[in-house]
Amino acid sequence: MSNEDEEDDSSHHRDDASIGGWWRRVTQRLAGGPRTRDDLLELLRDAREAELVDNDAMSMFEGIVQTTEMHVRDVMVPRAQMVTIEAEWSLEKIFEVVIESGHSRFPVIGDSKDEVIGTLLAKDLLKFSATIPAPGTFDLATLVRQATFVPESKRLNILLKEFRRSRNHMALVVDEYGGIAGLITIEDVLEQIVGEIDDEYDEAEGSHILKQDERRFLVNALADVEEFNEYFGVSLPTDEFDTVGGYVMHLFGHMPKRGESVTVDRLTFNVQRADTRRIHQLMVTLSPN
Repeated sequence: MSNEDEEDDSSHHRDDASIGGWWRRVTQRLAGGPRTRDDLLELLRDAREAELVDNDAMSMFEGIVQTTEMHVRDVMVPRAQMVTIEAEWSLEKIFEVVIESGHSRFPVIGDSKDEVIGTLLAKDLLKFSATIPAPGTFDLATLVRQATFVPESKRLNILLKEFRRSRNHMALVVDEYGGIAGLITIEDVLEQIVGEIDDEYDEAEGSHILKQDERRFLVNALADVEEFNEYFGVSLPTDEFDTVGGYVMHLFGHMPKRGESVTVDRLTFNVQRADTRRIHQLMVTLSPN
């Protein structure tokens, strides 16, 4: 037998021993079944160490388990960030908002965001893109679909099942008093499993910083610190942190939850979206000079 054959056999024996050792641990632990989610995750981590699953798969497994513990309130788009369509708007105004936002679904409201009449799908407006109807003939009510409402406390894994069963992709989130607390989409839920999903509009948008008014800015936590410094004319440290989210997490000293704030000089960072692994979006407010 050649040296190469001996090396191949040795490698196969090591692989078999590694997999065999992992399988013995699995069968021992499964004798009574995994008793907790931590037991299950430990088995999966053993599988990763045995190279039976890769890091991406492990991350998704962890995300799936976490969706059983997370609630709608943890990942929803807050009420203040909802892009809505008002029932009295003209078709021109609706087109303007739809194009500017790049979203595909919109709550249609009456006098306030608590009065949700239904939802509008951007694709339902396509038939009006070539020819604008005569003034006074456009009736938004004919396009509005029934809205879905879910409580803040609903678990994400249950919501995902409901989204799949109903083929609905967006729901309005209500608080304990019946008011609108925000909205959530199927994409928001899936991102907890597979990570951030960037669609074609996200790529085309290209900017991680969106101005809301003269003092408030929505900032993607993945925004580069150097980009942030250039935009705001500040000097956040670039030697230790690549992203704004990493820097803000350092300021907190822990994994912050939605709604937590921290202030540095003239900048107040408010966490808008986060999960148990990282910050997704921040509202940055500039204090007056």
